[in-house]
This record gives sequence, structure tokens and C-alpha cells, in this order.
Amino acid sequence: MQSKILVLRFPKTEVQKPLVCNLARRFDLEFNILNAAILPRKEGIMVLELFGDRRQFRDGIAYLKSHGVDVQKASQEVGRDSKRCVHCGACTAVCPTSALCVERPGMRVVFDQARCSVCELCVSACPTRAMTIRPINQTFFE
Repeated sequence: MQSKILVLRFPKTEVQKPLVCNLARRFDLEFNILNAAILPRKEGIMVLELFGDRRQFRDGIAYLKSHGVDVQKASQEVGRDSKRCVHCGACTAVCPTSALCVERPGMRVVFDQARCSVCELCVSACPTRAMTIRPINQTFFE
């Protein structure tokens, strides 16, 4: 069993098709949609975590590519510089996956890297620039 976070870019001709659903049905793969922006008659993007057997995984990716979907491994991640963070909570207001949340009663911002969809909304929302984007192979701030 393997798991990878993938970024899928759908051509506008394919956004109405149940391609991701077919991954589960035809290839016995499980998925968790982390972020998506897909509009009718326009190009779409989806970040998902895909789980499954190596062979089915390979076949499922080939299926997506045969429909013109650009499939990329997530090559970057969000990190937080805990020395810069002032726990203002601005990032929590824009985080679609609740990877950033305020821990009560101490009112401290907590970052759960595993829940992050790398949407980058927190980076622009952070007034102290504590949230950053970096290649996956770099070390964490925290």
C-alpha cells in the first residue's frame, strides 16, 4: 500500500467527468480530496492524497493521464517559522482544511502538517510572514 499527495490539473474538456470517482471504482484506490477548484467549462485543479496498491496506483495514474489530466507529485509544502509566529490567528481564517487552528484556552495557533493541502492561502494571510512555501526536501522550521 502506498500513499502520495498529487496535484491534478484537469483540461476544461474533462472537468465534468467523474474521473476521480472512477479511480476508486475501477482501480480500487482510496482518495482524500485536500483542495479543489474545478469550474464548469474551465480548467480545474485538485490536490488529493491517493492510497492504494502499487499496481493499481500506476494503472490509475495512467487512466488519468489518458484523459489529459496533468498529474504531478506535490513538490512543495507549507512550513511555519515558530519564532516569527505571533499567534494572531489570521492564517486560521483562510485555511480550508483546518490544518491551522487556534488551541484554546491558550489561544495559540497550532499547525498540523498532515492536514495541509498546500493551497498557500495562509502564506499571504500571515502578517509576520511566518508561513512559507518550500521544496519538500528542505527541513521544517518547527
